[in-house]
Amino acid sequence: MTATTTAMPVRTDGQHQVLPQDGLAGTLVGRVWRAGTPAGPAVVVLRPDGVFDLSKHFATMSTLLETDQPAQAVRSVAGEFLCSVDALLDNSKAEGQDPAVPWLLAPCDLQVVKAAGVTFAGSMIERVIEEQAGGDASRALALRSQVTALIGTSLSDIRPGSAEALALKSLLQQQKLWSQYLEVGIGPDAEVFTKAPVLASVGHGQDIGIRAESTWNNPEPEVVLAVSSRGDIVGAALGNDVNLRDIEGRSALLLGKAKDNNASCAIGPFIRLFDGHFGLDQLRRETVHLQVTGDDGYTLRGINTMASISRDPVDLVAQTLACHQYPDGFMLFLGTLFAPTEDRDEPGGGFTHKLGDVVSIHSHWLGSLRNRVTHCEAAPPWRFGLRAFIGNLADRGLLQGARL
Repeated sequence: MTATTTAMPVRTDGQHQVLPQDGLAGTLVGRVWRAGTPAGPAVVVLRPDGVFDLSKHFATMSTLLETDQPAQAVRSVAGEFLCSVDALLDNSKAEGQDPAVPWLLAPCDLQVVKAAGVTFAGSMIERVIEEQAGGDASRALALRSQVTALIGTSLSDIRPGSAEALALKSLLQQQKLWSQYLEVGIGPDAEVFTKAPVLASVGHGQDIGIRAESTWNNPEPEVVLAVSSRGDIVGAALGNDVNLRDIEGRSALLLGKAKDNNASCAIGPFIRLFDGHFGLDQLRRETVHLQVTGDDGYTLRGINTMASISRDPVDLVAQTLACHQYPDGFMLFLGTLFAPTEDRDEPGGGFTHKLGDVVSIHSHWLGSLRNRVTHCEAAPPWRFGLRAFIGNLADRGLLQGARL
């Protein structure tokens, strides 16, 4: 089935660079908050002729991604027209939304949000420095010179778990420089942790949070896989795995406190489903660009090149599923090469966020994810959990006829 609404051209200026380089040529699905009695989240597809609600066919994004061929399933239904793509993107912001017009949410719902850490050599070295510095940014500069002199910067050439990696481990242990971060960076087992509870992620345009107590933190621009319960990688999105370097640097046992906080996980702007024109080959070559713009006029730029990853995405999915099941599927952050070391304020202080920073993460195939930094304590509290979600679907009549 195809929609019959007249096609509407989409602007590409300003904030509408949210779309991928090829615009709406791909299969772009997401979730929006739509008006109604009651209002609630809806699964949508973005098409040249507008934004279409698929909820009567797929009550949840998890349901859609569990179909045998999600992209084909999307093309087989028309959906209900909601608004133009421009109107949706215009209304997707942290505050001041028009309640009559939909706005973007994180594109996942029932999926568990997982994250793989220390999957790039450059960021692996920075994790070692965090640990050696005990979370103190002022000590990082001197330690960085010491650590790179001993380890070097060519660890990306070493295959995790290989004989060469084991030989390097033995050498570093002899030099008293072995670290738990090196263990998961070049050892046989990947670090995979739970980043956020189900339904707790924020989407494009919403505020993203850092803890008020944190004095050393940064964004982590990443590719996020959408994986079905069968382990099939069916699509991808962009993500910001906000990192509190001071807290994790004090102890890796504080990873939960450093990573899982209110509004600390952003995913979006939508999921691009795999189809005949987009798949793992494109993701393996993708470059993710980052820009941080502060109210103080400061600008930081960085990149995350997926070709530099130490572990293939398929291996990371397999390790996530090795001894666990995810009946509703999962989203998997793949890690980042990016770890900012330049000073923002005083010499030797490195980079850390300031309130009001706008973080823009962009890639050719996946579009742009944009969020503004605030404190976790000041971000809108997360209250729409599973009970509220299922109750909302029931109140809207979406549990009859549609698969949950």
